[in-house]
Amino acid sequence: MVLHDFIRELAATRNLSPKSIDAYYSDIKAFLQTYPDVSGICTADIFAYIGALKEQNLKDASIKRKIVSLKQFFKYAYKEGIIDSDPLVTAKFPFRQEKRLPKTLTVNECGKLLKTLYATRTRAKTPFAIFEATRDLCFIDLILSTGVRIGEAVTLTAEDIVRSERTVLIHGKGRKQRLLYISCNETWNNLKNWLTLRKELKINTNYVFVNKNFERLSIFGAENIFYKYRDMAGINPKATPHYLRHTFATNLLANGADLRSVQELLGHSSIATTEIYTEVTMKRKKKVLTKYNYRNRLMLSYTEPIPTYPHIEV
Repeated sequence: MVLHDFIRELAATRNLSPKSIDAYYSDIKAFLQTYPDVSGICTADIFAYIGALKEQNLKDASIKRKIVSLKQFFKYAYKEGIIDSDPLVTAKFPFRQEKRLPKTLTVNECGKLLKTLYATRTRAKTPFAIFEATRDLCFIDLILSTGVRIGEAVTLTAEDIVRSERTVLIHGKGRKQRLLYISCNETWNNLKNWLTLRKELKINTNYVFVNKNFERLSIFGAENIFYKYRDMAGINPKATPHYLRHTFATNLLANGADLRSVQELLGHSSIATTEIYTEVTMKRKKKVLTKYNYRNRLMLSYTEPIPTYPHIEV
């Protein structure tokens, strides 16, 4: 089948993550359910398909991804002689995509989250409760302290931790690796405590974070850990684990870190992706200055007009 052949070539020739491969497969499969015979496809058919997607109120980002998938698919189909011409080779799809600022937690909310995690660990008495609380504290604190993606955290292995350097090797998007230093002593101690407990429990899997069956923690399981402590701490009920990454980046820039360094720490391919965080920090600065700048309250009312100066010709 052309779809499976396309996916096999994509996986073999492109530096894509399994998640990206799955997205390509899903996008093209959905298209082929509407147009099973690609040999007779024309540009008008694809425009009609995209128009139908827009009527479903899908986000622009989702539609743009599907267009990218279709372009790659028809490029492949033309190369393989399945179609006589590529219907998307010159097609353009203009978008006015909304620019959304990253959503973050306040420093106070991060403090409440950590306080809840520590309190849970202190109260834990049974072996299973200690296992969960120690793991959860380490997991969330690691994301708070390094800004790693939740998917990067769950794939961390014991070999990725360099104890002598207090660093962790992160396997990021596009199979790109980056080394991160654990600067916070508490975060480092929480990680060491969890690794010690793993050793005592004789967990065989190499993945650092595991579930109750001692298997690799899934992204779904990791999200549930965050939601559990988010609700216990009483912080923003809409917050997701990705808020922690946004919070990490925003506060680095707010405290004086340069944009290039933040880009490297986050593992962004383009600095343009990192620049969005500067808008968040500027928004916060404006809010703080508007509310707290003492000069705002020195609004003196003059009875006499402010003097003007005559024009001086040079």
